[in-house]
Amino acid sequence: MPGLIQHGVSSLSTPGTLPVPGDLDGQAVTLDLLRRYDRPGPRYTSYPTAVEFHEGFGADAYATHLARAAAQPDAPLSLYVHLPFCESRCAFCGCSVIVTKKRHVAEQYLGYLVREIGMVAAALRGRRRVVQYHWGGGTPSYLLPSQMRVLHEAVREHFDLDLSGELALEVDPRVTSFEQLETLRALGFNRLSLGVQDFDPGVQEAVNRIQGVEATRALVERARDLGFGSINVDLIYGLPRQELDSFARTVDTVIGLRPDRVAAYSFAHVPWIRAHQKLLKVEELPSADRKLQLFVDARARFLAAGYVPIGMDHFALPGDELAHAAAAGRLHRNFMGYTTRPAADMIGLGVSAIGDVAGAFAQNTKKLSAYYAAITEGRFPVERGYALDEDDHLRRHVVTQLMCNLHLDTREVERRFGVDFDGYFARERGELAEGPMAHGFLVDEGGRLRVTPRGRLFVRNICMIFDRHLREKRAATPVFSRTV
Repeated sequence: MPGLIQHGVSSLSTPGTLPVPGDLDGQAVTLDLLRRYDRPGPRYTSYPTAVEFHEGFGADAYATHLARAAAQPDAPLSLYVHLPFCESRCAFCGCSVIVTKKRHVAEQYLGYLVREIGMVAAALRGRRRVVQYHWGGGTPSYLLPSQMRVLHEAVREHFDLDLSGELALEVDPRVTSFEQLETLRALGFNRLSLGVQDFDPGVQEAVNRIQGVEATRALVERARDLGFGSINVDLIYGLPRQELDSFARTVDTVIGLRPDRVAAYSFAHVPWIRAHQKLLKVEELPSADRKLQLFVDARARFLAAGYVPIGMDHFALPGDELAHAAAAGRLHRNFMGYTTRPAADMIGLGVSAIGDVAGAFAQNTKKLSAYYAAITEGRFPVERGYALDEDDHLRRHVVTQLMCNLHLDTREVERRFGVDFDGYFARERGELAEGPMAHGFLVDEGGRLRVTPRGRLFVRNICMIFDRHLREKRAATPVFSRTV
């Protein structure tokens, strides 16, 4: 069946090339290139990726790394709080969520979450300054205004929030009220990320997310009236029933809302990991060539509307600080996404939350019962993690620079890590020359590797060449979503 995507394998049956509009070097993407590069690969929200986390790293190891982080009392922190609850599950969702309409469950969860906040703060021994603060989910606006205040005050009791930093959260326009927006703004939140995905009724029906344009527009306008400094809209391309013309209408509608930032994510079809995605009809998913065309057409529309491309899948208005950071080559990336407020350590709070602390990743348990039991016993609810070695730190820098700023200063790598770049990465250099460089995705400017505009579409593939763990582990079953 043409366009069929099954068990992580997509069919590309249409001959020819794909016109790629915008500032992509005036080059088309051939279907041969798609066949070559469309394979499972990480999104690199971290390096090494979460696939490398293991249960040998637990609560005691996390406590050790928190103690190391405490030794830098003046260094800034990032703080992520996971609020897992949703009233219903979207069929495309890849997040760790708990679907329930029993509001008392959230009340109980908050009690334990407040206790975890206190435990982590005590372990940090006075390191308090937070420059990036994010509520994710789930649906953070599942909480009542009174619950939002309780959670926020618990954070403020133990940490000093820099009100000029990023204080952000994700909201679902279907369930977020004006009262909640007013509460959040009064608490100091200055950035909102609104989930849209697609406004087309047929697509919404296929993914179990019915959301009207007017309700979304009203929420955006109210947020602006309240003084939220930056508003982001999330879209997903590659969903069932998406067509070029219908997704173009969604993009144009979003442009009409004029958000400060837009994220256009590739749909991660991973039914072997997220069982609820099996409810999607595979025959309704776009083929890989159509999926790519959905993105490049959307990209052209955002550029024509004055947006600046950020990283591999974000866009921002020229005046937004994300655009300024990208232009200056100082964009950063962590589990919360692209950021202009780097911090050496990121604390993850709540069930399933991931922290990045003193050279190690630590992830909390995904089960509420296990989370509650650990907090009750006075233990950090860490289920698994990973401590980086020297090679990981080096490769992490390489991957982060390519993913965020689309270039890599190899001489700076040599100075920072004390290695000969070409010697250390001799194998990778050869693979780059035969692949991404030969196909115009990456150029060597003499001590500086630069991702070309067309290479943005395949930046994950470029980074995969530097991934030692991916090279060493050739899984027999799919682990990652496809790169195209």
